[in-house]
Amino acid sequence: MSSTLRILHCLSTPAGGLFRHVHDLALGQVQLGAEVGIVCDSLSDGDPVALGRLNDNSVLGLTRIPMPRRLSLRDWDIVRRIVRLGAKFGVDVVHGHGVKGGAYARLAGSKLKRKDKNVKTVYAPHGGNQHSPTHPLGRLHLMAERKMLAKTDGLLFESHFAASRYVELVGHPLCPTRIVASGLHRHEFYEPMVADNAVDFVFIGALNHRKGVDILLEALAVHQSVFPGRALIVGSGPDEMRLKRLARKLGLHNRVSFTGAQSARSAFARARCVVVPSRTDSFPYIVLEAAAAQMPLIATRVGGIPEIVDGIDMPLIPPDDIPALAGQLRAFLVEPRPFLERAEALQKIVAERFTVENMTHEIVDFYISEVGAGLS
Repeated sequence: MSSTLRILHCLSTPAGGLFRHVHDLALGQVQLGAEVGIVCDSLSDGDPVALGRLNDNSVLGLTRIPMPRRLSLRDWDIVRRIVRLGAKFGVDVVHGHGVKGGAYARLAGSKLKRKDKNVKTVYAPHGGNQHSPTHPLGRLHLMAERKMLAKTDGLLFESHFAASRYVELVGHPLCPTRIVASGLHRHEFYEPMVADNAVDFVFIGALNHRKGVDILLEALAVHQSVFPGRALIVGSGPDEMRLKRLARKLGLHNRVSFTGAQSARSAFARARCVVVPSRTDSFPYIVLEAAAAQMPLIATRVGGIPEIVDGIDMPLIPPDDIPALAGQLRAFLVEPRPFLERAEALQKIVAERFTVENMTHEIVDFYISEVGAGLS
């Protein structure tokens, strides 16, 4: 990087896959010589280690602001604070991530431009373009997205699915776009060490309707008398109690354990196969992480998952299809060898295609070559 690029990343909750993406991208940009700042919510706990790492490496600071979940007059105060930060540091790029972060970034960028600041606004929806056009909140979000098309200098999508979905729901972008997949670090690729008492299946993620954990429980119950599979449910979320009640109702209380949140690497060591039963998804990190750990995988055909496994003869299943998922669970219990062979092949593909280094270089190149950031 010939001249120092100043980048301010805006997001809401510092947790989950979106935060992981911002964390890895920001640190990668620092390694390329950029000066980086982060603005995120202070009402969410977040990962203290990751937040500390960002704080230590962000020359433009880690700024935490209380961000309301729903639309509020306080949102305008947050935009004004981002404007002040952008003006103070003379940022070249305000990069918004997700629905809230994207709105803050583009509104702040628009105000900075009116102050004769040469700043570019970049938006990455990260699955925020999946809102239903029939739901009142979804309609409101899509209306706001259409209004902000003209305030966006660059759009980044993590998958072809996300880009197509954006065009379908919001409209054709008025600015440059690029598809840049999320990636992993080299140290995340390894051969798993599975515990002697490992269960058959593990789900890792948020416990909400979108992730389809209820479908997994129903599928496990289908063959309990003949193929009694055991499973771990790793994570937390609004549906946790409902899912525990469902497991008891299905007679799975001795076959399924809810462990709370823990690292994917720890969870992988406790099971023989990862299940991703999502109803909807964008570009789930857990699929990348499972592939990197050479874990057998059963997943639905949603979002960007087909793009991750492209090149592997992997039978992705339809979402909300209990018999299809039950069939795959049974197939793994009867003969896991094909799943193990696919896992070995998928690890090689992911190691070639989905790296943090590639992701960081592509995004910085997009800022400069297509959006025009840092150019006087």
